[in-house]
Amino acid sequence: MEEERISERLELVKERLFSMKEETDALSGVWKEYISVTGDFLRNIVETLDSVKSGKFSEYSLETMQDWNRKLYKDITGKQYEQSFACPDYARKRLSEETTAKLCSFLYAEYYGLIGCAFEQKLTEITMFLELYLEVYGLILLSKEEGEAWLAENMREAVVSFYQDNSEFFLERRIQEMLDPSCDFAADIICHADLGDLRYLYRFGEFVSENQLKMAEFLNTFPQEEIDAMAETFVEGFRMGFVRGKIDLSGKRTVNIRYVLGFERIVRAEIAQFEKLGLKPAIYRKADFSINKRLANKIGYYGGSPCEQFYYDHRMDDAFYLDKHFVEKKLSELKRIYEKYKQQAKEYAGPACMEVFGEAPFIPKASEAAAAYSAEQQKLSVDFRMRSALLQDQYIPGDEYSFTIIAYPLPEIGEAFEQIFKETVKVNTLPQELYQKIQQNIIDALDLGSYVKVTGKNGNRTDMKVMLHALSDPKTQTNFENCVADVNIPVGEVFTSPVLKGTEGTLHVSEVYLEGLRYENLELKFKDGMITDYSCENYQGEPEKNKNYIRENVLFQHETLPIGEFAIGTNTTAYRMGKDYRIFSVLPILIAEKTGPHFAVGDSCYSMSEDHAVYNPDGKEIIARDNECSVLRKTDREKAYFNCHTDITIPYDELGKISVFIRQEDGTEKELPIIEDGKFVLEGTEELNLPLA
Repeated sequence: MEEERISERLELVKERLFSMKEETDALSGVWKEYISVTGDFLRNIVETLDSVKSGKFSEYSLETMQDWNRKLYKDITGKQYEQSFACPDYARKRLSEETTAKLCSFLYAEYYGLIGCAFEQKLTEITMFLELYLEVYGLILLSKEEGEAWLAENMREAVVSFYQDNSEFFLERRIQEMLDPSCDFAADIICHADLGDLRYLYRFGEFVSENQLKMAEFLNTFPQEEIDAMAETFVEGFRMGFVRGKIDLSGKRTVNIRYVLGFERIVRAEIAQFEKLGLKPAIYRKADFSINKRLANKIGYYGGSPCEQFYYDHRMDDAFYLDKHFVEKKLSELKRIYEKYKQQAKEYAGPACMEVFGEAPFIPKASEAAAAYSAEQQKLSVDFRMRSALLQDQYIPGDEYSFTIIAYPLPEIGEAFEQIFKETVKVNTLPQELYQKIQQNIIDALDLGSYVKVTGKNGNRTDMKVMLHALSDPKTQTNFENCVADVNIPVGEVFTSPVLKGTEGTLHVSEVYLEGLRYENLELKFKDGMITDYSCENYQGEPEKNKNYIRENVLFQHETLPIGEFAIGTNTTAYRMGKDYRIFSVLPILIAEKTGPHFAVGDSCYSMSEDHAVYNPDGKEIIARDNECSVLRKTDREKAYFNCHTDITIPYDELGKISVFIRQEDGTEKELPIIEDGKFVLEGTEELNLPLA
């Protein structure tokens, strides 16, 4: 019955949408242009919906599919975005009333989420947004008599009501796709399409760039045994997460695979290997509607990027309807949804993520016209993220699932792509036993000390003192985890959660990319393990704009964050690859963090699973799982976590020294160097210097 009602509603709005095109005299000027552009886009959505449903789309040639894909995304592709109503700056320039301009840009950006819905045949979403569009169209018509201020007020009311009324639907859709493998739109294409026929890429509905086409074409040249070997590295890492964490895998049924289009041959092999572990894939699209977005982060599967500035400009679009009532409503609805899917949540094994690197670095432009949180909304956004994470932990406890993550280069990285890809595969499969032994030597030395000092060189101003937990029984306890390539591929780091009190100093890097965003001369200052000040030089002569950039994208609107992790990367082979191919600046955090010491701000690596005992291969328990923030979970969980974790790495060529300081019986301190002048000097680590030569 519900499907029939939706179909009836859809037919009515489709009829009205197409009849609008003939109403040439209803509007004039910029409003006529806006309705014409957005109306044409939505009519393309309906045509796509019908073409996919009838099976006609799958019969198109590759060239026709490419033209269709370009037509759908043309308004937000490259430079065209700057002349699109989806661009807040352009909308503000064309429309006289500020609020109306922002809402028009916001709505057009939301409509772009309907492209994926058309390919997935999600009639409910399409119907709801078309009805909203027609409601706004009616308001624009009336505004000729009522005026711009009236229009702005009523458009905002329409938007707020839309999300208030439909929030539970959008939230449930997202959670269902994460937990229920019967939502198999993407998995069906991956497992059953002819991957040798690149037309399959266009069936997802994502933007298809040269990266996706060339990547798929490149992987089609590999023999199946090499594809299976890459998949095995990934799946075995996931399995070993359960083994190392002493978590029971037998009751798990679902694994969430996240990846970028073009890698389907590897993903198909992964699905087959996961099935041998009793796990079915849940593969969902990145969030395209503001209600489920987390700023500009893309979580799920996705294609190429028509324009990164588009995603950046619209990262805070929920500011139009975010208030305290809405936050409480969403949390209440999430509780009901998790309760409905509690069995599937219990069977959830965790995310398995394939990252990519090599895209042209993105340096965002600050837009005054883009939606932005007020001070109160910043607090509400942080509050919601923390409380929703705690709610999820009730149904999917952090110590009852695993994860794995790996990264590969994209063709965009340059002419040496094929060599870099092979080097990356090599980096991802370095001998674990060798690194485990070398890293144990580092851990044994670090466990002797009470604190570590890290200093920079060659203009790097880092000068950090890191306090370590006291070991009550050094024979059975350790501070550092010996990280080999299980969940966190590639191999190559030892890490700990420091004691905050006494941890202090300056962390500085001349250039770093975090979550795809570039920072020049990023500097963070710490006192008792908490950030006290921060700066960068992205915007010359505009210190407040630089601070806002860091506050939003590193602190995630928090007033301060603790140091959640200190680590020493040991993968000098990855560092050599970065230097030889001059790709160090585009290496993902996953690899970059293994190429030098790094500090993570935010939660620790043991967030929400601190009470779950973790052991190194030598049998010692890692006792440094808590800090002064996370321990607050025992009295006030909402103050214990920050729901973020950002790694900042100091490369070897900016690294002066890392030493552990050991307190002697006579009260003096002995300095034991681990790294000096960018080289490993501790006995038993000499082999790590070979790639640095």
